[in-house]
Order: sequence, then structure tokens, then C-alpha cells
Amino acid sequence: MKIIHITASYKPAYIYGGPIQSVGKLCETLVGLTVSVEGLGIQDIQVLTTTANGQNELEVTTNKPISIDGVSVTYYKRLTKDHSHFSPGLLWGLRKEILHCTQDDKPGAQGGNKIETPKLIIHIHAWWNLVSLLSCFIAKWYKIPVVLSPRGMLTAYSLGNRNSFSKRIIHKLMGKQLLNYCHFHATSEQEKTDILKIVKPKSIRVIPNLVSLPLIEEKYETLGASGIKQETKSGDQHDSFKLIFLSRIEEKKGLELLFNALATIDISWRLTIAGSGEKQYVQSLKLLARELQLSDKIYWIGQVSNENKYSLMAAHDLLVLTSYNENFANVVIESLSVGTPVLIGEQVGLSDYVKSKAFGWITGLETATIKKNIIEAYQSQEKRRNIRNITPLTVRRDFSDDALAKEYLEYYKTI
Repeated sequence: MKIIHITASYKPAYIYGGPIQSVGKLCETLVGLTVSVEGLGIQDIQVLTTTANGQNELEVTTNKPISIDGVSVTYYKRLTKDHSHFSPGLLWGLRKEILHCTQDDKPGAQGGNKIETPKLIIHIHAWWNLVSLLSCFIAKWYKIPVVLSPRGMLTAYSLGNRNSFSKRIIHKLMGKQLLNYCHFHATSEQEKTDILKIVKPKSIRVIPNLVSLPLIEEKYETLGASGIKQETKSGDQHDSFKLIFLSRIEEKKGLELLFNALATIDISWRLTIAGSGEKQYVQSLKLLARELQLSDKIYWIGQVSNENKYSLMAAHDLLVLTSYNENFANVVIESLSVGTPVLIGEQVGLSDYVKSKAFGWITGLETATIKKNIIEAYQSQEKRRNIRNITPLTVRRDFSDDALAKEYLEYYKTI
């Protein structure tokens, strides 16, 4: 069996946040399993992607496979610099790969005998871009099975948010038929429920994301609120309740909701915001912070490297994520892996896991509810200490790379 992963962006385009991490980790673990474990039935795994890196392009070799952390990746240039990621080269490359994989399976190949060749599966990551839509169309045209991981892009929230009119037109004219052709991978039960409200897939299976975690033996120094060297703000106190938001800064993350709640809290707190986003939107958030008189308590530190983010989270008391919708939220597992409890919205995919394990606080999105949960987290020092001691080992057991990757392989084989 051969697996071709299609994704509009790939490492090192970390500007796109968690999905980049998850897709890369999945592909690397699958490749590792095929090398170390015999009898899995996987002959080849490769990635077709574009040079997308926000408004810029990755400086990588294009149009031929290169090894990225052990994975064969082919980058293609894109014609558009927006979220459509239109890349004729990638589509042509996919067609060539399909024809190459199916040609030897025809009678008369290899001296007139039909030979056994690997079955081919196309695994598409994300939706609502021309790479995903047109790759799915090509796979359907050649009758190649497709696994689609929407990664939070098939929800009522995503349909009604950015470019909602265009999405609905595309869905009606083309998208619905393509989606009905696909087998679906959901990262959480919540995402599965969201998907089934929009489409009736051939099949659907819930398998959590693979998340890169630091070594358990790694020790974390208390680096201060930002986890990096920086000047202490006037009036700052060392015993402040240290909150952190670490994610791509965009509307669905609900930072306005968090700010409005924090403006009503009279305990000593400080908030680190780590991540990047569109300049205009970030500026609007900073303006809101000033209007609410929160600016002196908020640290905006921008994008944080993978090497520094774990120390950064470990230096805080609570990770906060009051998103309107998240299919999974890798940062929740990353935070728990270093023992930092979480406060997350009830529409975050991992909310069921956090609630069942008592690893933090689940909140509604009303100002009063967010305020209540932050204060409760602040007052629950013993619970936070227990979480810090328990979670690093627990999440590594519950989200084992090899165990999860084998679930993906079983799903491929079933298809």
C-alpha cells in the first residue's frame, strides 16, 4: 500500500500553527513504523505540498522529492499568495503519481503478467483551499480512495465565518459531491459530530492528533512570565497568577472574550500572548486591551520557536484557550505534557478529555463564566500542583505516537 499525503502547507511553514505540527508528526511516525516494524503492508509514504508560508514562500527545492525529517516531500510553487494556495504543479504531480501507481496494475504490464502493486490511498489534510478540493477531484476521477482530515474546517462555525458566501457556493456546486466520496478522519468526537451535521461520508473514524512532546527527563527552569528574557513591567508582581495563550492569533480563538473577562477580575494576574496573526487583527486586540486598561498586564511576545515553547508553558500557572471552536487543539496536550493545567472553552475538541481526567477547567464563553473559572483555577492551588505532577506521564501514555499511528494504518487497510 502507498499513501500520498496532500497538504497545502508543510514544515517548516510553522506560521500556520498546529496542523503543520500534526501532519508532519503523523508522516514521520508512519515512516518510522514502516522501517522498524515488518508486515505493516506499507511500501511508500510521501507528501505533496506547496511552498506556502503565509504571504511568503518557503525557500526549498521544488518539483522533486527531498527528505524532511525522514519523509519524502515534494514542494510545488503556488500561483496565489492567499488561502486558496492554487498550485497547478502539485495537481499535475499528483496525476503523474496516480498514473505511475496504477499503470503496472494493468494486464500486460511487466511482460504480460498482472503484478501485485501497492494499493494507493490519498490522504488530504484540511479543506476550503484549491489544493484540497482539486486533489480530491483528481482522486475521484481516477477512482482512488480518499481519506480527508478536515482539521476543523467542516463545522458550522467555519462555514459561517471567513468567506462564508464563497464556501457555501463551492459546497453546493462541487464540495458536497467530493465530500460524499471521502472517508473521514476526525481528531475528536466533537469534530466527528460537526462533520456528520454537514456530510454523510463513506466512513468516519476518530483518531487523535499526534503531538510532538519534549523528553520527560527535560527540566524546566522558571524563566518568568514570558519564558524568555525581558524587562519587568512597572508594577508587576512576582506572585501574579501567570496565564498564557499560545496559538495562532485569529478570531476563532476568542481572545476578546478572555480580555473582557480579565477586565472584571480583581486578583493579581499577568497574561503572555505567544503567537502571530494578521497585523490588522492583532492591532485591534491591542486597542481593545488599552480600552479595557489591561495593557500593562499583557505581554505580546510574538511567534515562539518549538525549542522554547515548552519552557514557556512550564513557566506559567495556567494555559487559557477560550476558542469558539477547535477540532482538537494540540497546545492543550503540549501544555499538559509539561504539567501546566488548562482552562479551555467547551467547544474545544479536547474538552472531553480534560474534563474526564480533571486536568483543568472547562468554561462556557460568557464573560461571567470565564471569570468564575479563572478565579476558581487561581484558588485551586492543590489541584494545580496535582495536575503538574500527574499529567506529563499520563499524556505520553494516552497519546503514544506509535499506538496512534497504528490506528491510522488500520484505517487505511480497512479502506
